[in-house]
Amino acid sequence: MRFLLRVAIAAFGLWLCTQVVPGIRIDGAGTLAGAALLLGIVNAIVRPVLVVLTLPITILTLGLFLLVVNAATFGLVAWLLDGFHIAGFLPALLGSLLVGFTGWIGSCWLPGNE
Repeated sequence: MRFLLRVAIAAFGLWLCTQVVPGIRIDGAGTLAGAALLLGIVNAIVRPVLVVLTLPITILTLGLFLLVVNAATFGLVAWLLDGFHIAGFLPALLGSLLVGFTGWIGSCWLPGNE
């Protein structure tokens, strides 16, 4: 149940991105749900590997390179999924920030986060 709530929160964040960030487009509700699910999988499997591989650059930039890693994982989801389109790096960066912020706020409301 908790996993489905997290996917729903991510889907809401992705939908919000399509409304707020120019350059991000999702073609349908099924694509939106698939993108939310795939984003969770990519963030669970690929992102930790990227964080470890880019650790020296992340340390040199005082953690700011993690924004690039987040944008790259967001772009990877768009590349893997037909119907999810991102126009470039800046929309991917803004979209990843918005989805991350939405997920953070949404997870505060989930049961079991006292």
